[in-house]
Amino acid sequence: MGSIIAGLFGRYIGRAMSQAVTIGGMVISAVLAIVVFFEIAVGDGPVIREEIFSWIVAGDFKVHFGILIDRMTATMLIVVSGISTLIHIYSIGYMADDPHQPRFFSYLSFFTFAMLMLVTGDNFLQLFFGWEGVGLASYLLIGFWYQKESACNAAMKAFLVNRVGDFGFALGIFGIYMVFGTLDYAEVFQMAGTDQFPKTVDFIFFGAVDTITLICLLLFIGAMGKSAQFLLHTWLPDAMEGPTPVSALIHAATMVTAGVFMVCRTSPLFELSETALTVVTLVGAVTALFAATVGLVQNDIKKVIAYSTCSQLGYMFFAAGVSAYSAAIFHLMTHAFFKALLFLSAGAVIHAMHHEQDMRKMGGLRKKIPITYAVMMIGTLALTGFPYLAGFFSKDAILEAAYASQSTTGTIAWVMGMMAAVLTSFYSFRLVFMTFHGKPRDQHAYDHAHEAPWSIRGPLLVLAAGALFAGWLGSPMVHGDWFQSAIMLAPGHTAMADAHHVALWVKWLPFGAFLIGVALAWLLYIKLTTLPKILAETYLGIYKFLLNAWYFDKLYDKLFVEPAKAIGRGFWQTGDVTIIDGYGVNGIAATCGRLAQWFKGMQTGYVYHYAFAMIIGLLVLVTVYS
Repeated sequence: MGSIIAGLFGRYIGRAMSQAVTIGGMVISAVLAIVVFFEIAVGDGPVIREEIFSWIVAGDFKVHFGILIDRMTATMLIVVSGISTLIHIYSIGYMADDPHQPRFFSYLSFFTFAMLMLVTGDNFLQLFFGWEGVGLASYLLIGFWYQKESACNAAMKAFLVNRVGDFGFALGIFGIYMVFGTLDYAEVFQMAGTDQFPKTVDFIFFGAVDTITLICLLLFIGAMGKSAQFLLHTWLPDAMEGPTPVSALIHAATMVTAGVFMVCRTSPLFELSETALTVVTLVGAVTALFAATVGLVQNDIKKVIAYSTCSQLGYMFFAAGVSAYSAAIFHLMTHAFFKALLFLSAGAVIHAMHHEQDMRKMGGLRKKIPITYAVMMIGTLALTGFPYLAGFFSKDAILEAAYASQSTTGTIAWVMGMMAAVLTSFYSFRLVFMTFHGKPRDQHAYDHAHEAPWSIRGPLLVLAAGALFAGWLGSPMVHGDWFQSAIMLAPGHTAMADAHHVALWVKWLPFGAFLIGVALAWLLYIKLTTLPKILAETYLGIYKFLLNAWYFDKLYDKLFVEPAKAIGRGFWQTGDVTIIDGYGVNGIAATCGRLAQWFKGMQTGYVYHYAFAMIIGLLVLVTVYS
């Protein structure tokens, strides 16, 4: 309702009222989410599953609109509603000078609405409705400043890359209906658990393939697009073209977490396919390491945090791949707090620096904006796994589960995860040191830097509290059967239970990774500040390779964009201009014109010309028939 009112009537009710209705709706949503969390999750209340109304009835195809609230949903409601409410409040100050505030707040609320529909649905079609809703909202918000060509291109890129993933996701849902005859979660999972489905299906030219593996891989393709996993990750850094609150909302509470939630929600299917779990594990592990390597050399403060999100999502997926779904959801929750904190703190820095995002032009800001420095340091420590902060509990639980899985893919994921942990610590403190320490690199911007208004600082302090204590509060998620009603585990998939009994060195090795990363960052950006440039020049090829994100954009440009443009130009120049216009519409018109000119030349209006033509015609007829 807030989105509709602000979107349709914003120009009439004004900025203040548009903010009031959208933020008011979000506050109500957040309060209700807290009530639900304490009733269902903390209070161990019954799972709520209710049919609201009949949605689609077409022959045998029947889908209702329903609500499913269990502990997983209750956790997601806290994350989505709570973080989004804080981002709405933060946006009051951040977007204060923007003339299109009502439209912005309408889009924000629509984004949150779509995500809430996604997590509360009790069937796959309702999941798909919310899934496509967040895709649409991301397009609108990334391209919010549509006057900028780069913003429009980024929005289109996000939309198109997600269409690739969503095509696979839609095929997976079609496959579920074809195999099970229903899209209801409870019915599908019950039939899957009791083997009431054909074991193989024919899939185009592959022939007979394993039914569950095919469905799970198709669903995971959708998750790869939505959650920016390796190969379908290219849209995420470009999404920084949107306003900073949008970046925080996409990366912390809505779009990118949808894929993780979907894989965990469909654990009863994924648990039946070792192949699918292996693919999820490897893709997640590769993403975690890949994004961390790229984050090492980025200079845009928001892009560093964006690649950090990509890397942390990789952790969540390889946790799900080794059947540690509860650790994945736990890290999703803690990550939401400290990643929203980091993005909004970056927004406060950008606000202080008069919209400058290049860290090479910053420095020494801890003296000018000490509150922002303090909360950003808390977010950085939480991200890098400093003991007893949020990330320490959740990320370490994932690494321990991967190690405890005792599988080849789990071990690979653990090694890659440890390497990514070192890199995460390095690039996170590189950001802090370049931004807040050292000497100012832009004296004019530094002199005019100032703390943001309380509408910006207030949400930062709340999120900082979340980054400090969310790990403590959420730690029961990875113990016992917290998500028993929502997550199904196959026999032998005991990685999460075994993670509590790994050796002490496994538990503290991530802290060693943290120390190594911090030490390297301090050495390069505090102690020997000329060394980074020397290293970049010495290893220029590697530096450019990482700076250009492994050249995936250029590769995709060569493989897909340029051929598509060539085909388009062919249809345009040859098909449309030459054939249709040239030989078709315009060609026929030109021929008719030429014929008309010729016939017009015969109509002179002189009687003797007509008499002469009649005599010639008569002579021809006499000659032919004589």
